[in-house]
Amino acid sequence: MADKTRSTTQPSTGGEEQGLGEESGVSLKRKVTLLHGVSIIVGSIIGSGIFVSPGGVLGYAGSPLAALLVWAGCGIFCTVGALAFAELGTMLPSTGGEYSYIHTAFGGLPAFLTLWVNVVLIRPATQAVVALTFAEYSLALAFPAPCHAPRLAVFLLASCGLCLLTAINCWSVQLSLRIQTVFTAAKLLALFTIIAAGGVHLAMGNTQVLTEHMLAGRPSADGVPLAFYSGLFAYGGWNYLNFVTEELKDPYRNLPRAISVALPLVTTVYVLANVAYLAVLPPAALLASTAVAVAFAREVLGPLQYWVPVFVALSTFGSLNGILFTSGRLFLAGAREGHLPPALAYIHLKAKTPVPALLVTCLLSMVMLEVNIFFLINFLSFALWLTIGGAVAALLWLRYTQPHLPRPIKVHLALPVLVLIGCVYLVVVPVVQEPGSTGLGVLMTLAGIPVYVLGVKCHWKPGYITSLLGKLWHILPVWLYFEEWVCVYVCVCLRGEEGQEH
Repeated sequence: MADKTRSTTQPSTGGEEQGLGEESGVSLKRKVTLLHGVSIIVGSIIGSGIFVSPGGVLGYAGSPLAALLVWAGCGIFCTVGALAFAELGTMLPSTGGEYSYIHTAFGGLPAFLTLWVNVVLIRPATQAVVALTFAEYSLALAFPAPCHAPRLAVFLLASCGLCLLTAINCWSVQLSLRIQTVFTAAKLLALFTIIAAGGVHLAMGNTQVLTEHMLAGRPSADGVPLAFYSGLFAYGGWNYLNFVTEELKDPYRNLPRAISVALPLVTTVYVLANVAYLAVLPPAALLASTAVAVAFAREVLGPLQYWVPVFVALSTFGSLNGILFTSGRLFLAGAREGHLPPALAYIHLKAKTPVPALLVTCLLSMVMLEVNIFFLINFLSFALWLTIGGAVAALLWLRYTQPHLPRPIKVHLALPVLVLIGCVYLVVVPVVQEPGSTGLGVLMTLAGIPVYVLGVKCHWKPGYITSLLGKLWHILPVWLYFEEWVCVYVCVCLRGEEGQEH
């Protein structure tokens, strides 16, 4: 229904600007360049974690050397996973990421459950957490430690950040991509400053902290797996470019290129930033600090230490923009398949942006600002890797069931197998460590089954419900596009009159 509705609004321009899979109608346009793709991946991965809490990996790893190896190993694992996703993204070049891949390989219900957990919790909760972090660090200069910003001020600033970035993403793809590029450059500059300061500190002969503690401690068989689990969360966002493949220029070349640039860059920066931290701060100080970059800056950056909260705020602002940009495309993909209300598949006639989808994801995120987000995320942390594992399993299944499907990029079979094994492990770890939380997460995921049966598969609904939903979901697009719809209607009428004259 969504595709049919969209195809009657405006004819497609075709050619290079036309989105994949759209032979006619309004479609997303190819405006994402290679640089933008790198910015989306790097900007979505690097948030506040590397500035605030790298001590979590160190605490589980047991020693600085083991922690550095874990950071490097996590980067390698995500790079391998991203290469597997490159095959999926070029084989099935449509917006939606793993939702689209699971839908193609395994059908409606598994895909709907993937969409369900993302729409109801994962995406809004992640955006809310990043928005709150942005607000807290933005207010840090006005409320220096030990003072804390008022809760209301944090909530209002987080809401303003969400609304501002949503408005920008609705207004212009190009503007949101420029913001992503600028803020990605800002966070890389901040990390390069930390790395350079650590390098100068070592070059001046201050090596005792690093040499004394590098081999201290002993990694444990129980701790290292949890260290990998924590480290991989810091790399979250490595698969986000697959959500906008439909808008990527020359995706068959630029998708693997963006991955090949972004993931090694992030891995190198993460490892070197941790070396810099360990060169200045003893492990005990690093573990005790709730804001490692601030403690590091206090030791070596002098007056520049006051810019660290600004850099963290800029980093989270850019990360929030990247997550919003891709979340709107996920909602759009679900609506196209009939798994979400059809109005969420509407695209703005002039801006070529999924305005209703972006507005809904912003609204859900604002609701989450007042929920205990961290508590909820613990319930469904396993769902992130369950979803990625499902997408990799889809790759392997399609290799078996549809071997002749065009694959511009085809990775060695060992790579997706290794990623799938890792995903299974990452799903099992929280089941063993926190069976109660994981069990509740499983129940919340399975709660999507009756929603799927009643909302998608059940074609009979009471007349008043059908009428109410129809009116509700058509108010938004009519209100947003009233002027454009009038113009399209007039053009269609004029074309009809011309046809009658001839």
